Amino acid sequence: MSKRLVPSMAALQCFEAAARHLSFTRAAEELHLTQSAVSKQVATLEEMLRHHLFLRIRRRLQLTPAGALYLAEVNKILTQVDMSSRYIMSYGAETEVLKVATQPSFGVRWLIPHLKGFGKRYPNIHLDIRNEMEPFALLQAKADVVFFFGQGTWPGATCIELFGEEMVPVCAPDLLQGRTVNSADDLADQVLLQSTSRPEAWHEWFLEQGLHSQHSYHGPRFDTFYMCLSAAQSGCGIALVPRYLVENELAEGKLIIPWHHAMRSGGSHFLAFSEHAAEVPKVRSLVDWIQEQVGKGPEITE
Repeated sequence: MSKRLVPSMAALQCFEAAARHLSFTRAAEELHLTQSAVSKQVATLEEMLRHHLFLRIRRRLQLTPAGALYLAEVNKILTQVDMSSRYIMSYGAETEVLKVATQPSFGVRWLIPHLKGFGKRYPNIHLDIRNEMEPFALLQAKADVVFFFGQGTWPGATCIELFGEEMVPVCAPDLLQGRTVNSADDLADQVLLQSTSRPEAWHEWFLEQGLHSQHSYHGPRFDTFYMCLSAAQSGCGIALVPRYLVENELAEGKLIIPWHHAMRSGGSHFLAFSEHAAEVPKVRSLVDWIQEQVGKGPEITE
């Protein structure tokens, strides 16, 4: 294996500070070093890279094209090191990190509100929650626990069903301007907000009611239900979304259901974890907590 080209952190910091200030003197003041020390660190870096990073013009510094390119890369490195260091500092010796992956709208609208109190009960478990549009994080070892929507069959994983869902149309209260809706067909000529994750939703909703709309696939398309809801609330059109996502807006009158036909979705929401992690304490803690939140015992599919 060839030797890695790894400059010292001191050299990178000196270069970044000098590039930001375009001055070795000001960089030295910031880093509490001598001007000579900063200059030597940069010179060592230039020798290693075989490129000049600065032009010295009349006692002033100017980045060379190579220097400007390298600065962008160094900023990424220093930012990542800073973030990683602060990440470790935030946890105690007895703390365990539990990596959780969730689809965006589910995470914002359901998961986060239902995690209230988890940290108080389990102070030594720190949750690291991230968005994943597809439920592959578990297989790639990016997450300990995954929340996903589907059929609940996943090789090598234990899947616990949380709840099903039904889809309802919602829009801003003034979108229809007092127009009476007598059937689903009355919505067909409205702007139908589409969700990338459920491209067939509107077509199936109309079909369940014996209707075939030529416009069921037409309309602005959004990556997440959360974006669809925002568009609906802004008066951009009608969104077809899971009811659990809009309970608050419906209760507050921010959104209304223009035609009361609920369509049962063809899947459910699941919590999943690797089979070998079933008895890992931090995983078990979150599983138990979530099952308490949905008020049901375990329904496990393997």
